[in-house]
Amino acid sequence: MKSPRFVQPVVLLLLSTAAFAQSGAQGSSVAPVLSEAQKSFATMKSLAGEWEGPVTTDMSEAMKAKMGADKLNPMHVSLRVASRGNALVHELQEAGTPLDATKYDHPVTMFYVDGDQLTLLHYCDAGNRPRMTGKTSPDGKTVEFEFVDVTGRNQNQHMHHALFSIIDAASRSTRTSTCTGRAEAHRLSGKAESPGNPDGA
Repeated sequence: MKSPRFVQPVVLLLLSTAAFAQSGAQGSSVAPVLSEAQKSFATMKSLAGEWEGPVTTDMSEAMKAKMGADKLNPMHVSLRVASRGNALVHELQEAGTPLDATKYDHPVTMFYVDGDQLTLLHYCDAGNRPRMTGKTSPDGKTVEFEFVDVTGRNQNQHMHHALFSIIDAASRSTRTSTCTGRAEAHRLSGKAESPGNPDGA
Protein backbone atom coordinates (compact mmCIF):
# COMPACT_ATOMS: atom_id res chain seq x y z
CA MET A 1 0.00 0.00 0.00
CA LYS A 2 1.31 3.45 -0.94
CA SER A 3 2.30 5.84 1.77
CA PRO A 4 -0.34 8.55 2.47
CA ARG A 5 2.49 11.08 2.46
CA PHE A 6 3.21 10.11 -1.18
CA VAL A 7 -0.42 10.09 -2.30
CA GLN A 8 -1.24 13.56 -0.91
CA PRO A 9 1.27 15.53 -3.08
CA VAL A 10 0.15 13.59 -6.18
CA VAL A 11 -3.50 14.45 -5.52
CA LEU A 12 -2.61 18.12 -5.00
CA LEU A 13 -0.60 18.13 -8.24
CA LEU A 14 -3.51 16.63 -10.18
CA LEU A 15 -5.96 19.15 -8.70
CA SER A 16 -3.70 22.09 -9.53
CA THR A 17 -3.19 20.79 -13.09
CA ALA A 18 -6.95 20.47 -13.58
CA ALA A 19 -7.51 23.96 -12.20
CA PHE A 20 -4.87 25.41 -14.52
CA ALA A 21 -6.39 23.68 -17.54
CA GLN A 22 -9.85 24.93 -16.59
CA SER A 23 -8.67 28.52 -16.14
CA GLY A 24 -6.84 28.33 -19.48
CA ALA A 25 -9.97 27.11 -21.23
CA GLN A 26 -12.01 29.90 -19.68
CA GLY A 27 -9.39 32.50 -20.64
CA SER A 28 -9.29 31.37 -24.28
CA SER A 29 -13.01 32.08 -24.69
CA VAL A 30 -12.45 35.79 -24.05
CA ALA A 31 -11.80 37.69 -27.28
CA PRO A 32 -8.63 39.82 -27.12
CA VAL A 33 -9.01 43.58 -27.42
CA LEU A 34 -7.51 44.66 -30.75
CA SER A 35 -5.48 47.82 -31.13
CA GLU A 36 -6.27 50.28 -33.94
CA ALA A 37 -3.28 48.93 -35.88
CA GLN A 38 -4.53 45.35 -35.50
CA LYS A 39 -8.03 46.37 -36.65
CA SER A 40 -6.55 48.07 -39.72
CA PHE A 41 -4.44 44.97 -40.42
CA ALA A 42 -7.55 42.78 -40.17
CA THR A 43 -9.24 45.04 -42.75
CA MET A 44 -6.28 44.64 -45.10
CA LYS A 45 -6.21 40.86 -44.64
CA SER A 46 -9.89 40.68 -45.59
CA LEU A 47 -8.76 41.61 -49.13
CA ALA A 48 -6.69 38.43 -49.51
CA GLY A 49 -7.22 36.88 -52.94
CA GLU A 50 -6.51 37.37 -56.64
CA TRP A 51 -7.67 40.60 -58.30
CA GLU A 52 -7.61 42.13 -61.78
CA GLY A 53 -8.69 45.47 -63.15
CA PRO A 54 -7.88 48.51 -65.31
CA VAL A 55 -5.66 51.34 -64.11
CA THR A 56 -5.55 55.07 -64.83
CA THR A 57 -2.99 57.79 -64.12
CA ASP A 58 -2.82 61.58 -64.01
CA MET A 59 0.77 61.64 -65.38
CA SER A 60 1.55 64.10 -68.13
CA GLU A 61 1.97 62.59 -71.60
CA ALA A 62 5.70 63.37 -71.45
CA MET A 63 6.08 61.54 -68.14
CA LYS A 64 4.07 58.57 -69.45
CA ALA A 65 6.42 58.26 -72.43
CA LYS A 66 9.49 58.62 -70.21
CA MET A 67 8.34 55.89 -67.84
CA GLY A 68 6.92 53.61 -70.54
CA ALA A 69 3.41 54.07 -69.20
CA ASP A 70 1.84 55.48 -72.35
CA LYS A 71 -0.28 52.33 -72.55
CA LEU A 72 -1.55 51.04 -69.22
CA ASN A 73 -2.76 47.46 -69.43
CA PRO A 74 -4.97 45.85 -66.76
CA MET A 75 -3.07 44.83 -63.64
CA HIS A 76 -3.17 41.63 -61.62
CA VAL A 77 -2.93 41.93 -57.85
CA SER A 78 -2.31 39.06 -55.47
CA LEU A 79 -2.78 39.47 -51.73
CA ARG A 80 -2.02 36.56 -49.43
CA VAL A 81 -1.75 36.18 -45.69
CA ALA A 82 1.60 34.69 -44.61
CA SER A 83 3.74 33.98 -41.53
CA ARG A 84 0.87 32.50 -39.49
CA GLY A 85 -1.22 35.61 -40.03
CA ASN A 86 1.50 38.09 -39.07
CA ALA A 87 2.14 39.43 -42.59
CA LEU A 88 0.21 40.27 -45.74
CA VAL A 89 2.04 39.98 -49.08
CA HIS A 90 0.87 42.23 -51.94
CA GLU A 91 2.20 41.44 -55.42
CA LEU A 92 1.48 43.51 -58.52
CA GLN A 93 2.08 42.71 -62.19
CA GLU A 94 0.62 43.34 -65.61
CA ALA A 95 -2.26 40.93 -66.20
CA GLY A 96 -1.39 38.01 -68.46
CA THR A 97 2.37 38.29 -68.06
CA PRO A 98 4.52 35.48 -66.63
CA LEU A 99 6.29 35.74 -63.28
CA ASP A 100 9.64 36.75 -64.78
CA ALA A 101 11.25 39.54 -62.74
CA THR A 102 14.01 39.93 -65.35
CA LYS A 103 11.54 41.08 -68.01
CA TYR A 104 8.46 42.43 -66.22
CA ASP A 105 7.78 44.72 -63.28
CA HIS A 106 6.73 42.75 -60.23
CA PRO A 107 6.84 44.98 -57.10
CA VAL A 108 6.15 43.38 -53.73
CA THR A 109 4.65 45.14 -50.74
CA MET A 110 4.57 43.78 -47.19
CA PHE A 111 2.07 44.77 -44.51
CA TYR A 112 2.56 43.97 -40.83
CA VAL A 113 1.87 45.37 -37.36
CA ASP A 114 4.92 46.92 -35.71
CA GLY A 115 4.13 47.99 -32.15
CA ASP A 116 1.13 50.31 -32.37
CA GLN A 117 1.52 50.96 -36.12
CA LEU A 118 0.29 49.18 -39.23
CA THR A 119 3.38 49.29 -41.45
CA LEU A 120 3.72 49.07 -45.24
CA LEU A 121 7.13 48.28 -46.75
CA HIS A 122 7.22 48.53 -50.54
CA TYR A 123 9.98 46.78 -52.53
CA CYS A 124 9.97 48.83 -55.71
CA ASP A 125 11.32 47.65 -59.06
CA ALA A 126 13.41 50.84 -59.05
CA GLY A 127 15.38 49.46 -56.09
CA ASN A 128 14.04 51.68 -53.32
CA ARG A 129 12.08 50.64 -50.24
CA PRO A 130 9.64 53.28 -48.97
CA ARG A 131 8.04 52.68 -45.57
CA MET A 132 4.63 54.01 -44.56
CA THR A 133 2.18 53.69 -41.71
CA GLY A 134 -1.57 53.33 -42.16
CA LYS A 135 -4.86 53.98 -40.44
CA THR A 136 -8.43 52.94 -41.12
CA SER A 137 -11.13 55.53 -41.77
CA PRO A 138 -13.97 55.86 -39.21
CA ASP A 139 -16.37 53.96 -41.49
CA GLY A 140 -13.86 51.07 -41.79
CA LYS A 141 -13.87 51.13 -45.60
CA THR A 142 -10.55 52.82 -46.30
CA VAL A 143 -7.00 52.21 -45.12
CA GLU A 144 -4.67 55.12 -45.92
CA PHE A 145 -0.88 55.02 -45.67
CA GLU A 146 1.41 58.03 -45.20
CA PHE A 147 5.12 58.18 -45.98
CA VAL A 148 7.68 57.70 -43.18
CA ASP A 149 11.05 57.17 -44.88
CA VAL A 150 12.81 55.46 -47.80
CA THR A 151 15.97 53.42 -48.22
CA GLY A 152 17.77 51.91 -51.21
CA ARG A 153 18.73 53.49 -54.52
CA ASN A 154 16.79 55.99 -56.66
CA GLN A 155 15.29 57.82 -53.70
CA ASN A 156 14.12 60.73 -55.89
CA GLN A 157 11.35 58.66 -57.47
CA HIS A 158 9.41 56.54 -55.03
CA MET A 159 5.95 55.73 -53.75
CA HIS A 160 4.99 57.97 -50.86
CA HIS A 161 1.26 57.44 -50.38
CA ALA A 162 -1.15 54.51 -50.68
CA LEU A 163 -4.90 54.19 -50.29
CA PHE A 164 -6.94 50.99 -50.19
CA SER A 165 -10.72 51.31 -50.39
CA ILE A 166 -13.24 48.52 -50.00
CA ILE A 167 -15.82 49.64 -52.54
CA ASP A 168 -18.29 46.80 -52.11
CA ALA A 169 -17.85 44.30 -49.29
CA ALA A 170 -20.31 41.90 -50.89
CA SER A 171 -18.38 41.65 -54.15
CA ARG A 172 -15.01 42.10 -52.47
CA SER A 173 -14.05 44.85 -54.89
CA THR A 174 -11.12 47.05 -54.02
CA ARG A 175 -9.53 50.16 -55.42
CA THR A 176 -5.91 51.06 -54.83
CA SER A 177 -4.30 54.44 -55.38
CA THR A 178 -0.67 55.46 -55.00
CA CYS A 179 1.21 58.73 -55.43
CA THR A 180 4.82 58.45 -56.57
CA GLY A 181 7.71 60.77 -57.18
CA ARG A 182 9.09 63.94 -55.65
CA ALA A 183 9.93 66.07 -58.68
CA GLU A 184 6.57 65.41 -60.36
CA ALA A 185 3.94 63.76 -58.24
CA HIS A 186 1.49 61.56 -60.08
CA ARG A 187 -1.29 59.17 -59.19
CA LEU A 188 -2.00 55.62 -60.28
CA SER A 189 -5.50 54.37 -59.60
CA GLY A 190 -7.30 51.16 -60.30
CA LYS A 191 -10.45 49.22 -59.52
CA ALA A 192 -10.00 45.48 -59.23
CA GLU A 193 -12.36 42.55 -58.91
CA SER A 194 -11.87 38.85 -58.47
CA PRO A 195 -11.20 37.54 -62.03
CA GLY A 196 -13.22 34.42 -61.35
CA ASN A 197 -16.29 36.42 -60.30
CA PRO A 198 -16.63 39.49 -62.50
CA ASP A 199 -20.16 40.06 -61.18
CA GLY A 200 -18.98 39.81 -57.58
CA ALA A 201 -21.14 36.74 -56.98
